[in-house]
Order: sequence, then structure tokens, then C-alpha cells
Amino acid sequence: MTPIIRHMCEIENGGKMVNKNPALHWAWVILGICFINLFVNYSVRLGYGVVLPEMIRTLNFGRADAGTIYNAYLFTYIAIAPLTGYLTDRLGARRVISVCLLVLGIGVVMMGTVRTLLSASLFFGIAGLGATGLWAPVITLVQRWFASHRRGLALGVLSAGYGLGFATMGVVVPLIVKSLSWHYAWFILGAMALCMAIINAIFLRSDPHYVGLTPWGQKAGVSDQVQSPAAAERKMSLRQLFGKHQFWLIGLSYFAIAYSLYGITTFMVDYAKNQLGLPLEKASLLATIHGIGQVFGVLTVMPLSDYLGRKTTILISNSVIAAALAGILIVGDSWILLCCCVAVLAIFYGVTFPIYGACAGDYFPKGSMGTVIGAWTPFYGAGAILTHWITGVLRDSTGIYNHTFIISVLTAFASILLMSRVKK
Repeated sequence: MTPIIRHMCEIENGGKMVNKNPALHWAWVILGICFINLFVNYSVRLGYGVVLPEMIRTLNFGRADAGTIYNAYLFTYIAIAPLTGYLTDRLGARRVISVCLLVLGIGVVMMGTVRTLLSASLFFGIAGLGATGLWAPVITLVQRWFASHRRGLALGVLSAGYGLGFATMGVVVPLIVKSLSWHYAWFILGAMALCMAIINAIFLRSDPHYVGLTPWGQKAGVSDQVQSPAAAERKMSLRQLFGKHQFWLIGLSYFAIAYSLYGITTFMVDYAKNQLGLPLEKASLLATIHGIGQVFGVLTVMPLSDYLGRKTTILISNSVIAAALAGILIVGDSWILLCCCVAVLAIFYGVTFPIYGACAGDYFPKGSMGTVIGAWTPFYGAGAILTHWITGVLRDSTGIYNHTFIISVLTAFASILLMSRVKK
């Protein structure tokens, strides 16, 4: 027991901690640590793209090799994420997150030592294994520490971590590569993950009730769940989960909107430069606008979902995304209008992933949130992988992105239709 925790809580009968009216609710400590967890995790993801040019130059890798390395990360992540979510409900988020940060740190540090395609794929695959504990378990943990009508606020603050990770690494990593080498970029990112593994193991607590606290924002004597306490804490097996229509409707809606978003954002700069004929400086500025829009979105729209409800917010968000996607295609090379469409898209892009995760706490028992979120991850991953492949094939065969963007608009509408069928 650390002095900080002892100051906030005292151990009493049966080893239970009892709230002694702490000045700072431990939920905010949990949120702060998880914010940094996401920052580190998504810094690694973005760091790959920033370090990549120097890596392939010195190691004589081709672009296909670079794709193979990233696919090793992505396939490992998608395959293991459901298990990680399941273990979060069984073993507790603290253990899962701490171990996964350790694995992530080891994989990333070893990335700084690679000399061959095989070793790079192996070590980045290990990093992908570690990353499985830094989404579903993290947002599950945060939802457990905040009352249901405060989860949108908490997940909004939390999700700003990955937006800042994108923005920061785009500036910091090139400086590290220029002053030292690309090897040190991986070493530093890996060291950050290893340090966070220790911090998480010491300070995280998997559930407020285990330490005699109630979720932040929950009034004394008022239950946070519509279900009975026994039903709220019930743990569902994957077989039970797969029998629920709600699971499939939300999961397929998640797949469709992920397809829509990744199909256009991944190729956004290439579209602006090579199809619209904009200078590289302008085309790259769209990525900056996108990153800023994400942070703004999670800090505003996510808290709003506490009042509108998750389903209503998703329907509004996906409708705006569909309109913004269509707008990007329609406005062509009109610079101001293009920037506006990208900014609007980005605001709701950042909201998409945490708000679908929040549905696990709204539509399923609290004790199964990790299992649900983990089981939804392959839907998101399949959408991302499929849209990259289809977009690339159509772009190479037609020479333009118009057809792929039209498909993205249609899949966005499909996500709206699917979500509208989810019962409250």
C-alpha cells in the first residue's frame, strides 16, 4: 500500500478499504494514468509511421516490407483483443493492463535492434500483443470508476490521449531521429511503456467497490445500474454474448463506420496531393486539422452523450460523418471548404471509438464490459483492414478515389441503419 493510497483510504474489517471523504476521488487518478497509457500506446502506433522512412532507408526494406511489419502488429492485435477483454473481467484490469504494458515495452525496445524483416515483424507483433491491453481494458476500467451519467465526460478526457499522442510524436520523433537515430526513437518509446507498467501495477485498482469507494458522480445510496446488483456484476460467456441481437447490431454498426472512417482518412493526404493537385504543404496540413479536430470532439461530444444517450449520439455522429464524407468528395479542390469538411469529420472521428466502447456499459452487465469491448474489436479491425485493401485496389485500377469515397458514404449510412435497430 503506497502512502498516497493510505492517505485516501484506510484498511478496515476484512481487508476492505473505506472511503474517508478524500479530497481527490481515486477515479481521477485512474483516469490520469489511463490517459497516459493511451498516449504511450498511440505514440507507438504513430511512431512507426514517422520512424519508417529512415528505417527502410538504412535497412533496405521496401514499401511492401513496411506493410508486412505493420500487419504483424495489426493481426496480432485483432486476434488477441477479445481474449484480453475477457481476462479483464476475470482477472481485473490492473493485472491485464500492467502485463500488457510490459509486453508492449519489450516489443518496442526490441524494435530498436532489428536488422531483418523477420525480426521487425516478430517484435512489432509482440508490441501488437501488448497493445491489446490498452484499449478494451482501459476504457472498461474507466467506466467502472465513473457513474453511468459521467462516463461520456470521463471517456472524452481519456480519448484526448490518443489525439495528443498523434500530434506529439509527429513533432518529437523526427527530432530524435535527426539528433540520435531511429533506434533511439524506439528505445525511448519502449522505456515509456515499461515505466508505465510499474506505475499501473502500483496505483491502479480494478473496481471502486473493492476499495470501499463508489464510482465518481454516483450519489450516496443510489444504485448506478438499472439491473439488480447481481445482474450488473454478472459475467457473460462469449457463447451467451453471441446470442444477443444487441451485440451483433452494435458490432456490425461499428464495422461499417470503421470502414467509412479509415477508407478516407488513411489516404486523405494522397488524395489531396495526387488527385486534387494541392501542394504537399497544404495536403499535409489536412492531417494537422484532423488531429486537432479529434481532441476537440472527444472533449465536447463525449460529455454531451451523457445527456443525449449513447444511441442518439451515435446516430447523430454517424450522420454527420456521412455528410462530411460526401462533402469532401463534392467540394473538390476548394481549399476552405475541404478544410471545413475534414475538421467536421475529425470531430466525430475521435468520438466514434470511445462512444461505441461506452455502449458496453449501457447495454450489457457491468461485469462483462471487458468481454464485450474485446469481442467488438475484430469488427473494428475487419472494417479497417477491408477498407484499406479495397481502397488501394480501386485507386490503382481507376486512378481516382471517387468510387472508394462513395462506398465509404454508403457504409456510413449502413452504420446508422444498424444502430437505429438497437433497442434501448
